[in-house]
Amino acid sequence: MTQTEIPLDSTIVVDKIVRNKAWKWYEYFTFNTDHKVIGIQYLVTAFVFYLIGGLMAVAIRVELATPDSDFLDPSLYNAFMTNHGTIMIFLWVVPSAIGGFGNFLVPLLIGARDMAFPRLNAIAFWLNPPAGALILASFLFGGAQSGWTAYPPLSEITATTAQSMWILAIALVGTSSILGSVNFLVTILKMKVPSMKWTQLPLFCWAMVATSLLALLATPVLTIGLVLLLFDINFGTSFYKPDAGGNVVLYQHLFWFYSHPAVYLMILPVFGIMSEVIPVHARKPIFGYQAIAYSSLTICIVGLFVWVHHMFTSGTPGWMRLFFTVSTLFVAVPTGVKIFSWVATLWGGKIRFTSAMLFALGLLSMFVFGGISGVTLGTAPFDIHVHDTYYVVGHFHYVLFGGSVFGIYAGIYHWFPKMTGRMMNETLGKIHFILTFIGTHLTFLPMHQLGLQGMPRRVAMYDPQFTSINQLCTIGAFVLGISVIPFAINIIWSWMRGTPAGDNPWNALTLEWRTSSPPLIENWEVSPVVTYGPYDYGKNSTHQHV
Repeated sequence: MTQTEIPLDSTIVVDKIVRNKAWKWYEYFTFNTDHKVIGIQYLVTAFVFYLIGGLMAVAIRVELATPDSDFLDPSLYNAFMTNHGTIMIFLWVVPSAIGGFGNFLVPLLIGARDMAFPRLNAIAFWLNPPAGALILASFLFGGAQSGWTAYPPLSEITATTAQSMWILAIALVGTSSILGSVNFLVTILKMKVPSMKWTQLPLFCWAMVATSLLALLATPVLTIGLVLLLFDINFGTSFYKPDAGGNVVLYQHLFWFYSHPAVYLMILPVFGIMSEVIPVHARKPIFGYQAIAYSSLTICIVGLFVWVHHMFTSGTPGWMRLFFTVSTLFVAVPTGVKIFSWVATLWGGKIRFTSAMLFALGLLSMFVFGGISGVTLGTAPFDIHVHDTYYVVGHFHYVLFGGSVFGIYAGIYHWFPKMTGRMMNETLGKIHFILTFIGTHLTFLPMHQLGLQGMPRRVAMYDPQFTSINQLCTIGAFVLGISVIPFAINIIWSWMRGTPAGDNPWNALTLEWRTSSPPLIENWEVSPVVTYGPYDYGKNSTHQHV
């Protein structure tokens, strides 16, 4: 076989392939169909938007350090608050967790040479930068100011041009998510190497199956809701205008039918990362493999039946409150299965406190705390009491920042050697973890107290009695902002000058570590053969290195 030939079992679709050579740096800025390039494109682009959204968050916290509106103009505060949430969810966590790690890892984990539809994969990525550009350009027209939920009638009467740009941006991101989900499902179901049994499929892949199914079921519903809102704003329709026969609560149903499962879209891939990182750095087989795999699918199913707990104050009848309280509490069960399995895996393990493992442990603790506060919000009486207060803000930041972002960091520290062929600096990594861990608690833990005391969210001016707690949260936000500095330095320096990693610096057993670092353009010289499980640490001395 010559270097330019494509193996008969390959489904790669590219114009030119040069095997056994690495991509040039400038090719990462092109329409490249290699899943590894696309994964890194997702991660880098998402991190840029993370910095932008983070700067907005710092500006918001500076404004909230005092009770008066003395730093941001009220309309600019509303725009920052709206687009901070939008950017962090749709342009940071979702693209990095699903697009970034999903694209880079899935073909490597199953022994494939690329994704099933490489060109479609590239198109899915290139829908994201225009979406981000639309959101940033919307500030030229005042910025969308109705919150990341965009509830009408507020979204229909404030900064309508900017709001329309916001809607189009979310439609682009949603289309990207749908295209990616189809690709992941076909790739995993059809392209794993024949020697890999379904019971040997890495748990990250099970998480991506559940994530993709959820995205395919829920994302079109959000798109429909936003298209109707776009028509109301621009073309005189009245889908959500009560004075013309519309119904604003209809929008809430359409929005939350997607946007609560969106929490699982963000957290399920991160759960998959946890299931890959913990056994490697604990040097133990994963506890409850089947339970973890099936719990991902259970979360996918049950997660579609909990959305109304966001609407307990929207005039929902009692029977509906009862049903969705029960379903919300039930979704905690498969999540608890995962938590128990990870703790059982850690128990008695030879734990290596690497940066990746520290962030995984940090996620474990924070997600448990966020899950407990989530259970309280799932019960209608308590939720009505703290609805639209800072208790809710504290809860979802523990789940999404303490959960998703910590998991993304764990994944980056774990797979950076595979992506680049170089190790990250562990000292800088530990500094990054300490600052992030302290900053997260300092920023978001006091918000629960603010909410219990009745401070409403989404407002720039508040009662002076809340000043001292808000100042504590602002200090924490600055610590979080500073925490990014050692991480950015570590990434740039390690990528250029880091210690060579070798093919398998962690002595891991999943397939991605059986190719070079960084991997060959087509991943494998010869398709790998699976002869043992992905988590069989200590079970076979012929492949085990402790």
